[in-house]
Amino acid sequence: MAIDLANETPLSLSEATALLPGRPHLSTVWRWVLKGVRGVRLETLVSGGRRYTTHEALERFVAGTTAAAHGQPAPVRTPKQRARAIAAAEAELERAGIA
Repeated sequence: MAIDLANETPLSLSEATALLPGRPHLSTVWRWVLKGVRGVRLETLVSGGRRYTTHEALERFVAGTTAAAHGQPAPVRTPKQRARAIAAAEAELERAGIA
């Protein structure tokens, strides 16, 4: 899954640490970006030489690592992503005159 800047809220890695439970150290968040946890890496993007992630990427990372810890495959989409996909599909059907 990739970050969609049109629909996701960007934040710096420092801001991300403040949002997470236990307030992990910035070096921990960098490790999640570079190496990942249980096969799941935190998605980021680079703009102007600075690295950013998003609220939604954090949600995907937490969901993926939690699922991996329980021996389950990582979820493909968050509920918010699913709702956006449904809305886009419905709009496309309306444009095509099918719905």
